[in-house]
Amino acid sequence: MSSATVPDKGILLGRAKLPGCNYPRVITVRGGTVFDITSKSAPTVRDIAELENPAAYVAQAEGVEIGDINTIAENSWSETGNSGAPSLVSPIDLQAVKASGVTFVASMLERVIEEQAKGDKAKADSLRSDVLNLIGADLSQIVPGSPAAMKVKEALIARGAWSQYLEVGIGPDAEIFTKGQPMSTVGYGSDVGLHPISSWNNPEPEIVLVVSSAGRIVGATLGNDVNLRDVEGRSALLLGKAKDNNASGAVGPLIRLFDGEFTIETVKNAELSMRVEGTDGFVLDGASNMAKISRTPESLVEATIGRHHQYPDGLVLYLGTMFAPVKDRDGPGKGFTHKMNDVVSISTPTLGTLSNRVRLSTECAAWTYGTSHLLRDLAKADLL
Repeated sequence: MSSATVPDKGILLGRAKLPGCNYPRVITVRGGTVFDITSKSAPTVRDIAELENPAAYVAQAEGVEIGDINTIAENSWSETGNSGAPSLVSPIDLQAVKASGVTFVASMLERVIEEQAKGDKAKADSLRSDVLNLIGADLSQIVPGSPAAMKVKEALIARGAWSQYLEVGIGPDAEIFTKGQPMSTVGYGSDVGLHPISSWNNPEPEIVLVVSSAGRIVGATLGNDVNLRDVEGRSALLLGKAKDNNASGAVGPLIRLFDGEFTIETVKNAELSMRVEGTDGFVLDGASNMAKISRTPESLVEATIGRHHQYPDGLVLYLGTMFAPVKDRDGPGKGFTHKMNDVVSISTPTLGTLSNRVRLSTECAAWTYGTSHLLRDLAKADLL
């Protein structure tokens, strides 16, 4: 992976923790230098996302120089960071944190395998070949909800192979779920958390859209939708337990706002690369090509926000991944699962690199700073 921590161009927006300040400051990066652009007119990232032209606002905003972005990013690692120096935090604040699932064929097939294996990773390899042989058709060419998709659905039902994951993968309705609560995500360098009960889990490299309360997509960033394969594999009704835990959602390093050069079309053609590096010497490389997504990003946003559901503070939406690791880690047939202190790095040239260390959720820093704390601190600072 060759992408820098942040892209060398574009209009960037995020947040940083500064020494002596109780609340995160709103920042941008210009020419490799970080500037604090927190203001009373737009004291939160949510407020900027609600503007008519967020990119123009950030590009023109007056700011106070904080320091070099690479130095600040390096100081953002939970294990080694110095609290007396600036550090990055999640670039979002008041937005709802939503996610879409089973949006790529490869991911869909892995969810089917999880369901069939009932969370037992030892059965996954044989089930994988069985399911692929059974399906036969190239589902990547099928538009979800189309007549062709319905024919495949009927054939699979007749053969006793239908699954709830195939339903949301090629059926008319997308899977949209709540990944976490506002203010719960972690940023670049922070530890990401796995629930202690899990013994089969993996990272999920994704692009995350930033959406205003009006449903307008204003920018994008990177995300790790940490997944517990054994928990969800036992029952899809355990999705909340599999997805929403302390430090289980990473976002960052910064939001890149849409302008004339960076657009939704850039997102649609992005290719994410991912590397997992373990202290045991294990290295796993993977990729997720957005051109292979089975539902358009716009359609996923429309399934999330509209007349049927409003989000007054806007939202961010994980778009899903085609990455499903099958590389054996501890021996033939044992598949992949995380070990403590793995470092996961997700990259794409237009958005930079999001890196995090893997820990148990019970060992990550507790989530103690919520929406009420931010609003009180902003009020005390006369920013509201």
